[in-house]
Amino acid sequence: MLRTLQDVAGPPVDWLIDSLRERLNDLARNLFWTWHPEAVAIFRDLDPVLWRATNHNPIAFQAAVPPEQLVRRADETALDSRINQAFHRLDEYLRDHSTWGDRVCGALKTQPVAYLSAEFALHESLPIYSGGLGALAGDHVKSASDLGIPLVGVGIFYGQGYFNQQLNREGWQQEQYGQVEFAALPLRRAVASDGMAFTSLRPTHAPAELDTLPFHRPLAEGAPLIVEVPLDGESLRVGAWLATVGRTTLVLLDSDVEGNSPANRALTAQLYGGDERLRLRQELILGIGAVRMLAALGIAPGVLHLNEGHSAFAALELARQRAADDGVSFAAAHREVALRTVFTTHTPVPAGHDRFPPEDVLTHLDWFQRDTGMTATELLGLGRVNPQDDNEPFCMTVLGLKSAHYANGVSALHGRVTRQMWQVLWPTRPEVEVPIGHITNGVHVPSWLAPPLFTLYERYLGRDWQSHMWHADTWRGIYDIDDAAFWEVHQIVKRRLLNYVARRAAQQAASGVTGGLVLAPTHLDGDVLTLCFARRFAEYKRAALLFSDPDRLARLANAGGRGLQILMAGKAHPRDDVGKALLQRIVQLLRDPRFESRVALVVDYDFGVTRHLVQGADVWLNTPRRPQEACGTSGQKALHNGALNLSVLDGWWAEAYDGHNGFAIGDGRTHADPAVQDARDAAALYDVLENEVIPLYYDRGPDNVPHGWVQRVKHSIVSLASRFNADRMLRDYVRECYLPAAGALSSAMPRSHARALPGDT
Repeated sequence: MLRTLQDVAGPPVDWLIDSLRERLNDLARNLFWTWHPEAVAIFRDLDPVLWRATNHNPIAFQAAVPPEQLVRRADETALDSRINQAFHRLDEYLRDHSTWGDRVCGALKTQPVAYLSAEFALHESLPIYSGGLGALAGDHVKSASDLGIPLVGVGIFYGQGYFNQQLNREGWQQEQYGQVEFAALPLRRAVASDGMAFTSLRPTHAPAELDTLPFHRPLAEGAPLIVEVPLDGESLRVGAWLATVGRTTLVLLDSDVEGNSPANRALTAQLYGGDERLRLRQELILGIGAVRMLAALGIAPGVLHLNEGHSAFAALELARQRAADDGVSFAAAHREVALRTVFTTHTPVPAGHDRFPPEDVLTHLDWFQRDTGMTATELLGLGRVNPQDDNEPFCMTVLGLKSAHYANGVSALHGRVTRQMWQVLWPTRPEVEVPIGHITNGVHVPSWLAPPLFTLYERYLGRDWQSHMWHADTWRGIYDIDDAAFWEVHQIVKRRLLNYVARRAAQQAASGVTGGLVLAPTHLDGDVLTLCFARRFAEYKRAALLFSDPDRLARLANAGGRGLQILMAGKAHPRDDVGKALLQRIVQLLRDPRFESRVALVVDYDFGVTRHLVQGADVWLNTPRRPQEACGTSGQKALHNGALNLSVLDGWWAEAYDGHNGFAIGDGRTHADPAVQDARDAAALYDVLENEVIPLYYDRGPDNVPHGWVQRVKHSIVSLASRFNADRMLRDYVRECYLPAAGALSSAMPRSHARALPGDT
């Protein structure tokens, strides 16, 4: 037990300070804390202002707390007992062998799932993500941990992260990159001894013993573990950082190691930075480097899950190794690897499918041709719809589809759109028989749920509600919550959001960013209907649709006693000038005096901004041009927090909306002319706001509670929460993809998943 100030006389002594820092550091090293509010509160309560200033990074935070304040606040906040309780909960979590995965996934325990993704969003303090794909990947890993599914994630550590967003006075986005401080992250270098020590993917020891485990050692002695990837006539050295995420491990590849040229050390510096050639090299590192690093760590995956085409080179490297080890042809080895490979595609938008010039692919994979004996046509054909077309670029999505026996989109509608897009790979099959299915995305609820709602849900759903959130019956207790009590909790969370936006506005003002981009705190009103819109500023997401008729919107926003306020956030891709122009248009609209007290743009959109917005929104707005939104999981995060979705019937909302659990923009029809479709959807958006959303929100009882609104919110949660969470998603992947791919199920999978590869009869 820790001693406190009451046990010592005089100024704080070094042993007490060191003990506090050591235990706080140990708690921070497992990202388990990111989805447990009581663990977050340990750090926040020591110094809320410093906690925010360090971007909610517990390692940087505890290093910055002055020693005297650390000891004083530790005594005032009963830190000793709270740390012990947090460690006890982590200990129980790690030792629990009664999870769903323990019961179902025995075939994966010695040969786990390797889940490869270009980005992972686990928390704002680990900036190796850009948006939705990363958030989905992070939620995937966390839910695998909660369910006890043997899985290891593999991605890239971006030394400069994704860019920080600033807007100049003209409203044009400016990107700034900084160097990530390794010492302030819950990572450690993979070392050579890890190749012998990684005998289990799942730690089971108590927190006090964590320093003996390879997955948990904060510092590891020995030479860094290095694998080599042939690259453009030389050997690129690739190291790895390891992160512990509950029961799972994330391996992050890094080319910034000694022995590489300065140019090669910079290959993994920026997420989605640089040109097409840099992107190709990063994807070679992610695919080939992942396979070699896992082998060096002693991990032999039984299933390969490619989250988007960025990592599809992994299937080629596994097949190359299998062909060499077993003395079979590359074609035979590739078909065998495909039988245990899952490929998930996340977008129907052409820009989301990486395509590279054939000559660049051949230059970077000349060694691969030599090793496998493949001709240039054969190699390039793996990434082409028409293998004989010498002018067709090499497409990573095509490579993924040709390398995986299991393929899926991420919503029912996206599955249908994807089959239509890629029917060309199965020209003899009708569209409905194209073997691409769907598993609708879900969100890791504990990562996104507001702490006051944790308390409310535990009271009405039971303390163990998180362990069976995929059951519809779990959520029926929501109906038992008194309307006024539910509304009060929502208002508390909403005011936290408005205070957060006001703080961000003050920070912008202090930095000299003005001109209508910020709001004074008094302009945000907790009694006003609040719409939130936060996502990447891509053209098809139509962030400006709400502003299509500024006059009408101004009347709605400023109506006395029935107005609305709008909170927006988002980044454009660094090379997307169309997206940047869209963002600039929004900025210019915000400078309209009619909106200066009703609209705020939160600059530098990240995990933390998203978390605040989804927790405090009254309405979550989504306006994609159907059917280009593959899923759109931000709306799922909002629904679990008691917001109502107002969305085009695209992505997940197309299969979720029942007429009473939110609001729909349009009727699901699409016009051949995008301009006509945009005008039609804008009119529908204004109509539903004016005639449905606003009247329902402001229809109050004598207690000033909008009972009709609260009833719709409750119905939204009860009808949707069990279906659109990541635990349900992972269970679907296990039963429909992972276990069949591992050879653990002999029964036939649904037609849309048990599939023939392109070219099969």
